[in-house]
Amino acid sequence: MIINSDLDHNPVFSAEQVLENRGRIAIFIDGSNLFYAALQLGIEIDYTKLLCRLTSGSRLLRSFFYTGVDPTNEKQQGFLLWMRRNGYRVITKELVQLPDGSKKANLDVEIAVDMMSLVGCYDTAILVSGDGDLAYAVDAVSYRGIRVEVVSLRSMTSDSLINVADRYIDLEGIKGDIQKASRSGYTYRPLSGISIADPEAEEVVDSAFD
Repeated sequence: MIINSDLDHNPVFSAEQVLENRGRIAIFIDGSNLFYAALQLGIEIDYTKLLCRLTSGSRLLRSFFYTGVDPTNEKQQGFLLWMRRNGYRVITKELVQLPDGSKKANLDVEIAVDMMSLVGCYDTAILVSGDGDLAYAVDAVSYRGIRVEVVSLRSMTSDSLINVADRYIDLEGIKGDIQKASRSGYTYRPLSGISIADPEAEEVVDSAFD
C-alpha cells in the first residue's frame, strides 16, 4: 500500500504512473465525514475543485455523494440540487432524531452496496471517508480486482481502513487544492437541524450533520 498526501510526491511511482494505473474511477464521498474533516482543517470545501482533484485527469465513471437530509430544510435542498447539477450523484437518507436530541443518518451500507454493485464498471475506487466500518467493503472490492484509494484526514481515519487500501491520501496534504477561496465577511453559522451557508457556497455547515 502507498501512503502519501499528494500525487506529485509519490516515493514509489511517478504521478503519471499512478494516474495511468487508475483506469476508470468511481468516487464515493461520505458527506458527513468530509464535513467534519473540513472543520478540523479550518477550510471550506470547493466541490468543483474537489471533483477535479480527485479525478486528476482520469476517466470518471460517476461521483457519489452520500448525506443525511432534513426534507424541510430548503437551503440544504438547494445545496444538493447544485451538487446534482455539477457532477455528483447524490444519495440521501432522512435524518433520525436520537434520544439526546441530535440527528443522525448512517449511510455506510449504501456506500458499501454501491461499491460492490458497480464492480466491473470501474477499475479504481476513491473513497472519501475515514470510517473503519467501511474497511470490510474496501477489502471485498479489492479481492474483486478493484484498486482502492482512501482520502481522508489522518486524525479521523481508522487504521483498519488504511491497512486495506492500496493508497492513502491525507486531506491535509491536498487542502490547498480543494479549499474555497476566502470571501470577506463570510463565516460559518451552524444552525439547529441541518443547514448550509447558501446554495452557491458549496458547503454544508451543520454541527449535527452525521
